[in-house]
Amino acid sequence: RLDGHRSGGIRRCADEPKPANAPVRTILERHDQSGVAGKEIVMGSAMLPPGSAIGYHTHPGDEAGFVLKGSLIWKVQGQPDKILKAGDSFFNPRGSVHSVAAVPGSEGATAVSSWIIDKGQPLATPVP
Repeated sequence: RLDGHRSGGIRRCADEPKPANAPVRTILERHDQSGVAGKEIVMGSAMLPPGSAIGYHTHPGDEAGFVLKGSLIWKVQGQPDKILKAGDSFFNPRGSVHSVAAVPGSEGATAVSSWIIDKGQPLATPVP
């Protein structure tokens, strides 16, 4: 179970074991968008250890990000997979079904993203 707290961060409950190769998502900032009612800007990171992936999901708004370290596979439904390495950027429009995974045999990857989303909505919704 994940619990949010007032600063917008995410922490894992102490009673839940976390697999060693599980991705770690961290919310760094969360602010109302100035002059735009009902929108908020969220900034966060995702650290993907070797062999890990974040499953297919969508966002209630746009995501712009870049790979800070390592390399990952960016998967967007209906498009060919793309390998992104440190310094490469990506964009996911509202509702785009996408996933990221550490490149097999790599040291893993870290990505940083900013989202402009509908306020009060979950940042990500899993897609089966």
